[in-house]
Amino acid sequence: MADTAMSGAAESAGTAEPVESVPEIPAARSAAGADALDRAVWRLRSRGCWDDAAALLEPHAAGFPPYAIRRAALLVERCMFTATGWAAAEDALRAAEALAGDDDERGAAACERGQLAYAATVLGVRDRADEARSALGRAAALLAPAAPGRPLLDFRRGLMAEHIADSPEAARAAYRRAHAGATTHGDTLLLSFTWRHLAGLALRDGELAEARHGFAESLRIREELGFLVGTAPALVALADAAPPEEAEGLRTEAARLFRLMGGVPTWLAEHLADVPVAPAPS
Repeated sequence: MADTAMSGAAESAGTAEPVESVPEIPAARSAAGADALDRAVWRLRSRGCWDDAAALLEPHAAGFPPYAIRRAALLVERCMFTATGWAAAEDALRAAEALAGDDDERGAAACERGQLAYAATVLGVRDRADEARSALGRAAALLAPAAPGRPLLDFRRGLMAEHIADSPEAARAAYRRAHAGATTHGDTLLLSFTWRHLAGLALRDGELAEARHGFAESLRIREELGFLVGTAPALVALADAAPPEEAEGLRTEAARLFRLMGGVPTWLAEHLADVPVAPAPS
């Protein structure tokens, strides 16, 4: 079930998760049909059912690059949240790269390639940091500054700066560019990621009020969007900046959601191992 790097492999304050803000389905179908498919894919994705969501796109992905890229993005996100499915994501990426026909499509595919390599590195599967840098650099050369995919690319370059290069100032600049771009393009889900990662850097610098605000905004957005698989990590992040009496309740709710999601994202387990199971609210 399904936000981009973890401290080590965990998404807590200042860590990252996968955020996959994938390209919207273009108007190759009737508007109503596209809307229905969008809604179905989102419902599955938001509950961490990436394989099922990808299966809905598969009939269209064989001959239409935007569908192929979006399908690959879902499977890349699955890798980040579950540390499984690497071969399927690689296959989907190769298919999307082969179909890409213009700079925007090639740039979007390269961005997903960079994210997959980053995920493998951060989760300790294999060190692919050089591949991630190369792919994200290629995406930066292909995507125009005002392209819809640019904010996601900026965010992922921020993750690389923070968690691979250990350069928080470069990460902060990249996250701010991503935040501004997500605001311009109306990418609300990506805003939940930029709020959280900017808050993580603020917490690292001892700016507690700023951190609490950012974490709370991230959680609010995810709850409003129904991004269920990303809600437990947002609760844990806010708990890290909350007073002890609030933090306990936040972590208890995070643990309940984490178990409801079947232990996804997997890298959250170490943060919640000592939190007792609480009954679901009546």
